[in-house]
Amino acid sequence: MHGAWRRSLQLRVVTITLVASSLLVGGFAYLIADKITSILLENAETDVLQRLQNGSEYASKQFNLYSRAEEAQLQDTIDGTVNYLAGGDPTQTNGVVVAITGDNTNRAVAPRTSPEVEVGPLIGSELRASVAAGNVAHQIRTGVLGDQRTKYLVYGSPVPTQFGQLELYYLVPLARQDATAADARATVVATGTALVILLGLLAALVTRLVVTPVRVAARTAQRLSAGLLDQRMAVNGEDDLALLAASFNQMATNLQRQILRLEEMSRLQRRFTSDVSHELRTPLTTVRMAADLIFAERDGFDPAVARSAELLQAELDRFEELLTDLLEISRFDAGFAMLDAEPTDLVPVVHRVTERLAGLAERVGVTIELDVPDPPVIAEVDPRRVERVLRNLVGNAVEHGEGRPVRITLGMDESAVAVTVRDHGVGLKPGEEKLVFNRFWRADPSRARQTGGTGLGLSISLEDARLHGGWLEAWGAPGQGAQFRLTLPARAGDRLTTSPLRLVPADAPLPFGGPRDGGLLAIGPGTAGALAIGPVEDPTRAEVAP
Repeated sequence: MHGAWRRSLQLRVVTITLVASSLLVGGFAYLIADKITSILLENAETDVLQRLQNGSEYASKQFNLYSRAEEAQLQDTIDGTVNYLAGGDPTQTNGVVVAITGDNTNRAVAPRTSPEVEVGPLIGSELRASVAAGNVAHQIRTGVLGDQRTKYLVYGSPVPTQFGQLELYYLVPLARQDATAADARATVVATGTALVILLGLLAALVTRLVVTPVRVAARTAQRLSAGLLDQRMAVNGEDDLALLAASFNQMATNLQRQILRLEEMSRLQRRFTSDVSHELRTPLTTVRMAADLIFAERDGFDPAVARSAELLQAELDRFEELLTDLLEISRFDAGFAMLDAEPTDLVPVVHRVTERLAGLAERVGVTIELDVPDPPVIAEVDPRRVERVLRNLVGNAVEHGEGRPVRITLGMDESAVAVTVRDHGVGLKPGEEKLVFNRFWRADPSRARQTGGTGLGLSISLEDARLHGGWLEAWGAPGQGAQFRLTLPARAGDRLTTSPLRLVPADAPLPFGGPRDGGLLAIGPGTAGALAIGPVEDPTRAEVAP
Protein backbone atom coordinates (compact mmCIF):
# COMPACT_ATOMS: atom_id res chain seq x y z
CA MET A 1 0.00 0.00 0.00
CA HIS A 2 2.86 2.38 0.81
CA GLY A 3 4.43 1.69 -2.58
CA ALA A 4 1.14 2.36 -4.38
CA TRP A 5 0.77 5.64 -2.42
CA ARG A 6 4.22 6.81 -3.51
CA ARG A 7 3.84 5.72 -7.13
CA SER A 8 0.24 6.80 -7.93
CA LEU A 9 -0.51 10.51 -8.16
CA GLN A 10 -4.16 9.72 -8.87
CA LEU A 11 -4.46 7.67 -5.68
CA ARG A 12 -2.97 10.49 -3.58
CA VAL A 13 -5.24 13.15 -5.12
CA VAL A 14 -8.40 11.06 -4.76
CA THR A 15 -7.53 10.04 -1.20
CA ILE A 16 -6.75 13.60 -0.12
CA THR A 17 -9.97 14.82 -1.79
CA LEU A 18 -12.04 12.14 -0.04
CA VAL A 19 -10.47 12.82 3.36
CA ALA A 20 -10.80 16.61 3.06
CA SER A 21 -14.35 16.46 1.72
CA SER A 22 -15.35 13.91 4.37
CA LEU A 23 -14.09 16.17 7.14
CA LEU A 24 -15.76 19.23 5.61
CA VAL A 25 -19.09 17.52 4.88
CA GLY A 26 -19.00 15.75 8.24
CA GLY A 27 -18.53 19.06 10.03
CA PHE A 28 -21.39 20.68 8.13
CA ALA A 29 -23.60 17.64 8.71
CA TYR A 30 -22.92 17.77 12.44
CA LEU A 31 -23.72 21.48 12.59
CA ILE A 32 -26.92 21.09 10.56
CA ALA A 33 -28.13 18.08 12.56
CA ASP A 34 -27.34 19.84 15.83
CA LYS A 35 -29.15 22.97 14.64
CA ILE A 36 -32.24 20.97 13.63
CA THR A 37 -32.29 19.19 16.99
CA SER A 38 -31.96 22.51 18.82
CA ILE A 39 -34.80 24.07 16.80
CA LEU A 40 -37.10 21.12 17.47
CA LEU A 41 -36.35 21.18 21.19
CA GLU A 42 -36.75 24.94 21.32
CA ASN A 43 -40.17 24.72 19.62
CA ALA A 44 -41.22 22.00 22.04
CA GLU A 45 -40.09 24.11 25.01
CA THR A 46 -41.93 27.17 23.70
CA ASP A 47 -45.12 25.19 23.19
CA VAL A 48 -44.97 23.57 26.63
CA LEU A 49 -44.12 26.83 28.33
CA GLN A 50 -47.14 28.50 26.71
CA ARG A 51 -49.41 25.64 27.78
CA LEU A 52 -47.90 25.74 31.27
CA GLN A 53 -48.56 29.45 31.65
CA ASN A 54 -52.16 29.09 30.45
CA GLY A 55 -52.70 26.04 32.61
CA SER A 56 -51.22 27.74 35.68
CA GLU A 57 -53.54 30.74 35.26
CA TYR A 58 -56.57 28.49 34.73
CA ALA A 59 -55.77 26.33 37.76
CA SER A 60 -55.15 29.36 39.96
CA LYS A 61 -58.58 30.80 39.10
CA GLN A 62 -60.27 27.49 39.80
CA PHE A 63 -58.53 26.86 43.12
CA ASN A 64 -58.97 30.37 44.49
CA LEU A 65 -62.75 29.78 44.60
CA TYR A 66 -62.24 27.43 47.55
CA SER A 67 -60.87 27.77 51.05
CA ARG A 68 -59.13 25.18 53.25
CA ALA A 69 -62.56 24.34 54.83
CA GLU A 70 -63.83 23.08 51.50
CA GLU A 71 -61.17 20.41 51.02
CA ALA A 72 -63.56 17.72 49.68
CA GLN A 73 -64.84 19.93 46.88
CA LEU A 74 -61.25 21.20 46.29
CA GLN A 75 -59.97 17.72 45.57
CA ASP A 76 -62.74 17.19 43.02
CA THR A 77 -61.84 20.49 41.41
CA ILE A 78 -58.16 19.43 41.23
CA ASP A 79 -59.14 16.20 39.48
CA GLY A 80 -61.30 18.06 36.98
CA THR A 81 -58.65 20.66 36.36
CA VAL A 82 -55.98 18.03 35.72
CA ASN A 83 -58.22 16.17 33.28
CA TYR A 84 -59.14 19.39 31.51
CA LEU A 85 -55.53 20.50 31.15
CA ALA A 86 -54.56 17.05 29.86
CA GLY A 87 -57.15 17.19 27.12
CA GLY A 88 -60.05 15.47 28.86
CA ASP A 89 -58.88 11.86 28.27
CA PRO A 90 -57.55 10.32 31.50
CA THR A 91 -56.80 6.97 29.76
CA GLN A 92 -54.29 8.33 27.24
CA THR A 93 -50.76 7.33 28.31
CA ASN A 94 -48.63 8.17 25.23
CA GLY A 95 -49.27 11.92 25.10
CA VAL A 96 -48.85 14.85 27.46
CA VAL A 97 -49.03 14.05 31.17
CA VAL A 98 -50.30 16.74 33.55
CA ALA A 99 -49.69 16.51 37.27
CA ILE A 100 -50.79 18.74 40.18
CA THR A 101 -49.36 18.23 43.61
CA GLY A 102 -49.02 20.20 46.79
CA ASP A 103 -45.78 21.38 48.34
CA ASN A 104 -44.40 19.84 51.51
CA THR A 105 -46.52 22.09 53.75
CA ASN A 106 -49.81 21.37 52.01
CA ARG A 107 -50.45 17.77 53.02
CA ALA A 108 -54.26 18.06 52.50
CA VAL A 109 -53.89 18.01 48.70
CA ALA A 110 -53.30 14.59 47.19
CA PRO A 111 -51.23 14.47 43.95
CA ARG A 112 -53.27 14.01 40.80
CA THR A 113 -52.09 13.10 37.27
CA SER A 114 -53.80 12.70 33.96
CA PRO A 115 -53.40 10.04 32.68
CA GLU A 116 -53.00 8.21 35.95
CA VAL A 117 -49.34 7.18 35.96
CA GLU A 118 -46.53 7.38 38.46
CA VAL A 119 -44.61 10.54 37.58
CA GLY A 120 -42.45 10.65 40.67
CA PRO A 121 -39.32 9.16 38.99
CA LEU A 122 -39.49 11.75 36.18
CA ILE A 123 -39.72 14.80 38.46
CA GLY A 124 -36.26 15.28 39.83
CA SER A 125 -35.49 16.69 43.23
CA GLU A 126 -33.76 19.75 41.77
CA LEU A 127 -36.77 20.54 39.59
CA ARG A 128 -39.17 20.07 42.51
CA ALA A 129 -37.04 22.28 44.75
CA SER A 130 -36.90 25.03 42.13
CA VAL A 131 -40.68 24.96 41.58
CA ALA A 132 -41.31 24.88 45.33
CA ALA A 133 -39.21 28.04 45.57
CA GLY A 134 -41.68 29.77 43.23
CA ASN A 135 -39.77 29.40 39.95
CA VAL A 136 -40.78 28.04 36.57
CA ALA A 137 -38.21 25.32 35.77
CA HIS A 138 -37.74 22.44 33.37
CA GLN A 139 -35.56 19.43 32.71
CA ILE A 140 -35.33 16.50 30.30
CA ARG A 141 -35.70 13.06 31.86
CA THR A 142 -36.07 9.56 30.45
CA GLY A 143 -38.41 7.03 32.02
CA VAL A 144 -41.24 4.55 31.54
CA LEU A 145 -44.78 5.90 31.89
CA GLY A 146 -46.52 3.58 29.47
CA ASP A 147 -45.39 0.57 27.50
CA GLN A 148 -41.94 1.81 26.48
CA ARG A 149 -39.10 3.94 27.71
CA THR A 150 -39.47 7.51 26.49
CA LYS A 151 -37.66 10.80 26.86
CA TYR A 152 -39.82 13.57 28.38
CA LEU A 153 -39.56 17.33 28.59
CA VAL A 154 -40.72 18.13 32.15
CA TYR A 155 -41.88 21.68 32.94
CA GLY A 156 -43.02 22.77 36.39
CA SER A 157 -44.71 25.95 37.64
CA PRO A 158 -46.01 27.06 41.07
CA VAL A 159 -49.81 27.67 41.41
CA PRO A 160 -50.54 30.05 44.32
CA THR A 161 -53.90 29.51 46.15
CA GLN A 162 -55.60 30.76 49.31
CA PHE A 163 -54.76 27.53 51.13
CA GLY A 164 -51.15 27.29 50.02
CA GLN A 165 -49.00 26.78 46.95
CA LEU A 166 -49.66 23.93 44.51
CA GLU A 167 -47.33 22.70 41.76
CA LEU A 168 -48.36 22.11 38.16
CA TYR A 169 -46.19 19.86 35.95
CA TYR A 170 -46.38 19.16 32.24
CA LEU A 171 -44.58 16.05 30.97
CA VAL A 172 -44.34 16.20 27.17
CA PRO A 173 -42.86 13.18 25.30
CA LEU A 174 -40.07 14.03 22.86
CA ALA A 175 -40.43 10.88 20.76
CA ARG A 176 -41.74 12.79 17.75
CA GLN A 177 -38.96 15.37 17.96
CA ASP A 178 -36.33 12.63 18.35
CA ALA A 179 -37.73 10.79 15.35
CA THR A 180 -37.71 13.98 13.29
CA ALA A 181 -34.13 14.76 14.37
CA ALA A 182 -33.05 11.16 13.55
CA ASP A 183 -34.63 11.45 10.11
CA ALA A 184 -32.89 14.77 9.57
CA ARG A 185 -29.55 13.33 10.65
CA ALA A 186 -30.01 10.30 8.38
CA THR A 187 -30.89 12.56 5.48
CA VAL A 188 -27.88 14.79 6.12
CA VAL A 189 -25.55 11.79 6.46
CA ALA A 190 -26.90 10.17 3.27
CA THR A 191 -26.62 13.45 1.38
CA GLY A 192 -23.11 14.05 2.71
CA THR A 193 -22.00 10.51 1.84
CA ALA A 194 -23.37 10.84 -1.68
CA LEU A 195 -21.64 14.22 -2.01
CA VAL A 196 -18.31 12.79 -0.83
CA ILE A 197 -18.60 9.87 -3.26
CA LEU A 198 -19.42 12.25 -6.10
CA LEU A 199 -16.45 14.44 -5.17
CA GLY A 200 -14.21 11.36 -5.12
CA LEU A 201 -15.45 10.27 -8.53
CA LEU A 202 -15.03 13.79 -9.87
CA ALA A 203 -11.49 14.00 -8.47
CA ALA A 204 -10.66 10.59 -9.96
CA LEU A 205 -12.03 11.66 -13.35
CA VAL A 206 -10.23 15.01 -13.39
CA THR A 207 -7.00 13.46 -12.13
CA ARG A 208 -7.23 10.72 -14.73
CA LEU A 209 -7.59 13.32 -17.47
CA VAL A 210 -4.38 14.96 -16.28
CA VAL A 211 -2.41 11.90 -15.18
CA THR A 212 -3.06 9.75 -18.26
CA PRO A 213 -1.02 11.99 -20.62
CA VAL A 214 1.73 12.15 -17.99
CA ARG A 215 1.79 8.36 -17.77
CA VAL A 216 1.87 8.11 -21.54
CA ALA A 217 4.77 10.58 -21.57
CA ALA A 218 6.58 8.53 -18.91
CA ARG A 219 6.13 5.28 -20.86
CA THR A 220 7.24 6.98 -24.05
CA ALA A 221 10.30 8.38 -22.27
CA GLN A 222 11.14 4.89 -20.97
CA ARG A 223 10.91 3.48 -24.48
CA LEU A 224 13.11 6.30 -25.74
CA SER A 225 15.67 5.61 -23.03
CA ALA A 226 15.58 1.92 -24.01
CA GLY A 227 16.63 2.85 -27.53
CA LEU A 228 13.24 2.98 -29.29
CA LEU A 229 13.84 6.42 -30.74
CA ASP A 230 10.79 6.37 -33.01
CA GLN A 231 8.29 6.47 -30.11
CA ARG A 232 5.97 9.49 -30.00
CA MET A 233 2.94 10.71 -28.04
CA ALA A 234 -0.49 11.16 -29.60
CA VAL A 235 -1.53 14.83 -29.91
CA ASN A 236 -5.28 15.40 -29.41
CA GLY A 237 -6.83 18.85 -29.37
CA GLU A 238 -5.17 22.19 -28.69
CA ASP A 239 -5.18 22.41 -24.90
CA ASP A 240 -2.23 22.44 -22.51
CA LEU A 241 -1.90 18.66 -22.56
CA ALA A 242 -1.80 18.70 -26.34
CA LEU A 243 0.90 21.37 -26.16
CA LEU A 244 2.82 19.14 -23.73
CA ALA A 245 2.55 16.17 -26.11
CA ALA A 246 3.64 18.26 -29.08
CA SER A 247 6.61 19.68 -27.18
CA PHE A 248 7.55 16.19 -25.99
CA ASN A 249 7.43 14.86 -29.55
CA GLN A 250 9.56 17.75 -30.76
CA MET A 251 12.08 17.08 -28.02
CA ALA A 252 12.11 13.35 -28.89
CA THR A 253 12.67 14.18 -32.56
CA ASN A 254 15.58 16.48 -31.73
CA LEU A 255 17.05 13.89 -29.38
CA GLN A 256 16.69 11.16 -32.01
CA ARG A 257 18.40 13.34 -34.60
CA GLN A 258 21.21 14.23 -32.21
CA ILE A 259 21.68 10.67 -30.95
CA LEU A 260 21.79 9.30 -34.47
CA ARG A 261 24.31 11.96 -35.37
CA LEU A 262 26.45 11.13 -32.35
CA GLU A 263 26.16 7.40 -33.04
CA GLU A 264 27.27 7.97 -36.61
CA MET A 265 30.18 10.10 -35.44
CA SER A 266 31.12 7.49 -32.85
CA ARG A 267 30.91 4.74 -35.45
CA LEU A 268 33.08 6.71 -37.84
CA GLN A 269 35.55 7.46 -35.05
CA ARG A 270 35.78 3.80 -34.05
CA ARG A 271 36.14 2.76 -37.65
CA PHE A 272 38.79 5.42 -38.21
CA THR A 273 40.73 4.26 -35.14
CA SER A 274 40.48 0.62 -36.18
CA ASP A 275 41.41 1.31 -39.80
CA VAL A 276 44.32 3.55 -38.87
CA SER A 277 45.57 1.02 -36.33
CA HIS A 278 45.45 -1.79 -38.86
CA GLU A 279 46.97 0.34 -41.62
CA LEU A 280 49.85 1.35 -39.35
CA ARG A 281 50.74 -2.29 -38.76
CA THR A 282 52.49 -2.76 -42.11
CA PRO A 283 54.70 0.36 -42.04
CA LEU A 284 55.39 -0.21 -38.35
CA THR A 285 56.60 -3.73 -39.10
CA THR A 286 58.93 -2.42 -41.78
CA VAL A 287 60.23 0.36 -39.55
CA ARG A 288 60.65 -2.13 -36.71
CA MET A 289 62.78 -4.43 -38.89
CA ALA A 290 64.99 -1.55 -39.95
CA ALA A 291 65.23 -0.20 -36.40
CA ASP A 292 66.15 -3.63 -35.02
CA LEU A 293 68.92 -3.91 -37.59
CA ILE A 294 70.25 -0.46 -36.75
CA PHE A 295 69.93 -1.15 -33.00
CA ALA A 296 71.89 -4.40 -33.36
CA GLU A 297 74.76 -2.58 -35.13
CA ARG A 298 74.84 0.45 -32.81
CA ASP A 299 78.17 -0.51 -31.24
CA GLY A 300 79.90 0.29 -34.51
CA PHE A 301 78.38 3.75 -34.80
CA ASP A 302 79.47 7.04 -33.38
CA PRO A 303 78.19 7.64 -29.82
CA ALA A 304 75.61 10.19 -31.03
CA VAL A 305 74.30 7.85 -33.72
CA ALA A 306 74.25 4.94 -31.27
CA ARG A 307 72.23 7.03 -28.79
CA SER A 308 69.81 7.93 -31.58
CA ALA A 309 69.40 4.23 -32.38
CA GLU A 310 68.57 3.54 -28.72
CA LEU A 311 66.01 6.37 -28.62
CA LEU A 312 64.49 5.13 -31.87
CA GLN A 313 64.15 1.64 -30.45
CA ALA A 314 62.53 2.93 -27.22
CA GLU A 315 60.04 5.13 -29.06
CA LEU A 316 59.18 2.30 -31.45
CA ASP A 317 58.47 0.08 -28.45
CA ARG A 318 56.16 2.73 -27.05
CA PHE A 319 54.51 3.29 -30.44
CA GLU A 320 53.93 -0.43 -30.86
CA GLU A 321 52.45 -0.62 -27.38
CA LEU A 322 50.13 2.31 -28.18
CA LEU A 323 49.06 0.67 -31.42
CA THR A 324 48.30 -2.58 -29.58
CA ASP A 325 46.22 -0.73 -27.02
CA LEU A 326 44.33 1.12 -29.75
CA LEU A 327 43.50 -2.13 -31.46
CA GLU A 328 42.29 -3.59 -28.17
CA ILE A 329 40.14 -0.53 -27.48
CA SER A 330 38.65 -0.73 -30.97
CA ARG A 331 37.71 -4.37 -30.34
CA PHE A 332 35.96 -3.37 -27.09
CA ASP A 333 34.14 -0.51 -28.86
CA ALA A 334 33.03 -2.79 -31.67
CA GLY A 335 31.82 -5.44 -29.20
CA PHE A 336 34.20 -8.07 -30.60
CA ALA A 337 36.11 -8.71 -27.37
CA MET A 338 35.67 -12.30 -26.22
CA LEU A 339 36.30 -13.82 -22.80
CA ASP A 340 38.33 -17.04 -22.81
CA ALA A 341 37.61 -18.10 -19.22
CA GLU A 342 39.21 -21.15 -17.66
CA PRO A 343 39.95 -22.27 -14.07
CA THR A 344 43.08 -20.35 -13.13
CA ASP A 345 45.21 -20.14 -10.00
CA LEU A 346 45.72 -16.42 -9.40
CA VAL A 347 48.68 -16.84 -7.05
CA PRO A 348 51.16 -17.60 -9.87
CA VAL A 349 49.62 -14.76 -11.91
CA VAL A 350 50.36 -12.27 -9.12
CA HIS A 351 53.92 -13.61 -8.73
CA ARG A 352 54.49 -13.42 -12.49
CA VAL A 353 53.34 -9.78 -12.63
CA THR A 354 55.60 -8.93 -9.68
CA GLU A 355 58.63 -10.55 -11.31
CA ARG A 356 58.08 -8.72 -14.59
CA LEU A 357 57.92 -5.35 -12.83
CA ALA A 358 60.76 -6.03 -10.41
CA GLY A 359 63.28 -4.24 -12.66
CA LEU A 360 61.14 -1.08 -12.85
CA ALA A 361 60.56 -1.16 -9.08
CA GLU A 362 64.30 -1.47 -8.47
CA ARG A 363 65.06 1.49 -10.73
CA VAL A 364 62.62 3.81 -8.94
CA GLY A 365 63.47 2.46 -5.45
CA VAL A 366 60.10 0.91 -4.69
CA THR A 367 59.65 -2.32 -2.76
CA ILE A 368 56.79 -4.60 -3.83
CA GLU A 369 55.22 -6.45 -0.90
CA LEU A 370 52.96 -9.47 -1.44
CA ASP A 371 50.15 -10.67 0.80
CA VAL A 372 48.84 -13.78 -0.91
CA PRO A 373 47.47 -16.97 0.66
CA ASP A 374 49.47 -20.20 0.56
CA PRO A 375 46.70 -22.38 -0.91
CA PRO A 376 45.74 -21.88 -4.55
CA VAL A 377 43.14 -19.22 -5.36
CA ILE A 378 41.13 -20.73 -8.20
CA ALA A 379 38.69 -18.71 -10.30
CA GLU A 380 37.18 -19.04 -13.78
CA VAL A 381 38.89 -16.08 -15.50
CA ASP A 382 40.78 -15.19 -18.65
CA PRO A 383 44.38 -15.33 -17.36
CA ARG A 384 45.75 -13.12 -20.13
CA ARG A 385 43.31 -10.30 -19.38
CA VAL A 386 43.68 -10.59 -15.60
CA GLU A 387 47.46 -10.46 -15.91
CA ARG A 388 47.18 -7.39 -18.10
CA VAL A 389 44.93 -5.65 -15.53
CA LEU A 390 47.33 -6.45 -12.68
CA ARG A 391 50.32 -5.36 -14.74
CA ASN A 392 48.69 -1.98 -15.35
CA LEU A 393 47.68 -1.52 -11.70
CA VAL A 394 51.05 -2.55 -10.26
CA GLY A 395 52.97 -0.55 -12.88
CA ASN A 396 51.00 2.61 -12.07
CA ALA A 397 51.47 2.04 -8.33
CA VAL A 398 55.22 1.60 -8.73
CA GLU A 399 55.53 4.72 -10.88
CA HIS A 400 53.44 6.87 -8.51
CA GLY A 401 54.70 5.29 -5.30
CA GLU A 402 57.26 8.05 -4.55
CA GLY A 403 59.82 5.45 -3.45
CA ARG A 404 57.48 3.96 -0.81
CA PRO A 405 56.44 0.29 -0.69
CA VAL A 406 53.63 -1.02 -2.88
CA ARG A 407 51.53 -3.78 -1.35
CA ILE A 408 49.58 -6.37 -3.37
CA THR A 409 46.88 -8.31 -1.50
CA LEU A 410 44.99 -11.33 -2.84
CA GLY A 411 41.81 -12.57 -1.17
CA MET A 412 38.82 -14.77 -1.91
CA ASP A 413 35.54 -16.01 -0.52
CA GLU A 414 32.87 -18.42 -1.71
CA SER A 415 31.66 -16.24 -4.57
CA ALA A 416 34.47 -13.85 -5.55
CA VAL A 417 38.21 -13.21 -5.70
CA ALA A 418 39.82 -9.80 -5.26
CA VAL A 419 43.21 -8.17 -5.66
CA THR A 420 44.13 -4.81 -4.14
CA VAL A 421 47.18 -2.75 -5.11
CA ARG A 422 48.11 -0.13 -2.49
CA ASP A 423 50.67 2.64 -2.91
CA HIS A 424 51.65 5.49 -0.60
CA GLY A 425 52.45 8.10 -3.21
CA VAL A 426 50.82 11.39 -4.13
CA GLY A 427 47.35 9.88 -4.11
CA LEU A 428 44.29 11.23 -5.87
CA LYS A 429 42.65 14.60 -5.45
CA PRO A 430 38.90 14.79 -4.79
CA GLY A 431 37.10 13.98 -8.02
CA GLU A 432 40.11 12.41 -9.73
CA GLU A 433 38.95 8.93 -8.73
CA LYS A 434 36.12 9.52 -11.23
CA LEU A 435 38.55 10.42 -14.02
CA VAL A 436 41.31 7.89 -13.54
CA PHE A 437 39.64 5.33 -15.84
CA ASN A 438 39.13 7.81 -18.68
CA ARG A 439 41.16 7.31 -21.83
CA PHE A 440 44.40 9.30 -22.06
CA TRP A 441 43.79 10.94 -18.69
CA ARG A 442 46.80 11.73 -16.49
CA ALA A 443 46.71 12.99 -12.90
CA ASP A 444 49.70 15.29 -13.47
CA PRO A 445 50.69 15.82 -17.11
CA SER A 446 53.89 17.56 -16.04
CA ARG A 447 55.31 14.54 -14.18
CA ALA A 448 58.07 12.59 -15.85
CA ARG A 449 56.98 9.05 -16.68
CA GLN A 450 59.25 6.08 -16.08
CA THR A 451 57.32 3.56 -18.19
CA GLY A 452 56.18 5.76 -21.06
CA GLY A 453 52.61 4.54 -20.82
CA THR A 454 49.96 5.15 -23.46
CA GLY A 455 47.21 6.49 -21.20
CA LEU A 456 44.92 3.63 -22.17
CA GLY A 457 45.99 1.06 -19.60
CA LEU A 458 43.32 1.71 -16.97
CA SER A 459 40.62 2.10 -19.63
CA ILE A 460 41.50 -1.32 -21.05
CA SER A 461 41.68 -2.74 -17.53
CA LEU A 462 38.20 -1.42 -16.79
CA GLU A 463 36.85 -3.06 -19.95
CA ASP A 464 38.57 -6.34 -19.01
CA ALA A 465 36.94 -6.23 -15.56
CA ARG A 466 33.52 -5.56 -17.09
CA LEU A 467 34.02 -8.39 -19.57
CA HIS A 468 34.46 -10.73 -16.59
CA GLY A 469 31.34 -9.27 -14.91
CA GLY A 470 33.59 -7.81 -12.19
CA TRP A 471 34.46 -4.48 -10.62
CA LEU A 472 37.49 -2.24 -10.92
CA GLU A 473 37.47 0.43 -8.23
CA ALA A 474 39.74 3.23 -7.08
CA TRP A 475 40.28 5.01 -3.79
CA GLY A 476 42.69 7.82 -3.13
CA ALA A 477 43.44 10.87 -1.03
CA PRO A 478 46.08 13.60 -1.36
CA GLY A 479 49.26 12.60 0.48
CA GLN A 480 47.76 9.24 1.54
CA GLY A 481 48.35 7.29 -1.64
CA ALA A 482 45.83 5.27 -3.56
CA GLN A 483 44.40 1.78 -3.68
CA PHE A 484 42.85 -0.04 -6.61
CA ARG A 485 40.68 -3.13 -6.16
CA LEU A 486 39.88 -5.71 -8.81
CA THR A 487 36.97 -8.01 -7.90
CA LEU A 488 35.99 -10.93 -10.13
CA PRO A 489 33.35 -13.64 -9.72
CA ALA A 490 34.79 -17.02 -8.77
CA ARG A 491 32.59 -18.69 -11.38
CA ALA A 492 32.18 -17.17 -14.82
CA GLY A 493 28.75 -15.66 -15.34
CA ASP A 494 27.93 -15.21 -11.63
CA ARG A 495 26.75 -11.84 -10.35
CA LEU A 496 28.88 -10.06 -7.76
CA THR A 497 27.32 -8.74 -4.57
CA THR A 498 30.31 -8.32 -2.24
CA SER A 499 34.09 -8.24 -2.37
CA PRO A 500 36.46 -10.25 -0.13
CA LEU A 501 38.70 -7.19 0.38
CA ARG A 502 37.92 -3.64 1.46
CA LEU A 503 38.29 -0.77 -0.97
CA VAL A 504 39.47 1.73 1.66
CA PRO A 505 42.76 0.49 3.16
CA ALA A 506 42.98 -0.16 6.88
CA ASP A 507 45.78 2.40 7.33
CA ALA A 508 43.84 5.26 5.73
CA PRO A 509 42.72 7.85 8.31
CA LEU A 510 39.00 8.48 8.23
CA PRO A 511 37.61 12.05 8.16
CA PHE A 512 36.07 13.41 11.38
CA GLY A 513 37.36 10.37 13.28
CA GLY A 514 34.25 8.36 12.34
CA PRO A 515 33.94 4.58 12.42
CA ARG A 516 35.39 2.63 9.50
CA ASP A 517 32.36 0.39 9.16
CA GLY A 518 28.94 2.01 8.90
CA GLY A 519 28.19 5.58 7.97
CA LEU A 520 29.11 7.43 4.82
CA LEU A 521 32.63 8.37 3.84
CA ALA A 522 32.76 12.10 3.14
CA ILE A 523 34.10 13.22 -0.21
CA GLY A 524 35.64 16.64 -0.02
CA PRO A 525 38.85 18.62 0.23
CA GLY A 526 41.41 16.81 2.31
CA THR A 527 39.37 13.62 2.56
CA ALA A 528 39.40 10.31 0.78
CA GLY A 529 37.51 9.80 -2.45
CA ALA A 530 36.21 6.52 -3.78
CA LEU A 531 34.94 5.29 -7.10
CA ALA A 532 33.14 2.02 -7.70
CA ILE A 533 32.26 0.40 -11.01
CA GLY A 534 29.44 -1.97 -10.14
CA PRO A 535 26.95 -2.52 -7.29
CA VAL A 536 27.70 -0.93 -3.93
CA GLU A 537 28.04 -3.26 -0.97
CA ASP A 538 29.77 -1.11 1.63
CA PRO A 539 29.34 2.51 2.75
CA THR A 540 32.79 3.60 1.57
CA ARG A 541 32.10 2.99 -2.10
CA ALA A 542 29.97 5.04 -4.47
CA GLU A 543 28.49 3.55 -7.62
CA VAL A 544 29.31 5.13 -10.97
CA ALA A 545 27.55 4.15 -14.18
CA PRO A 546 29.72 2.68 -16.94
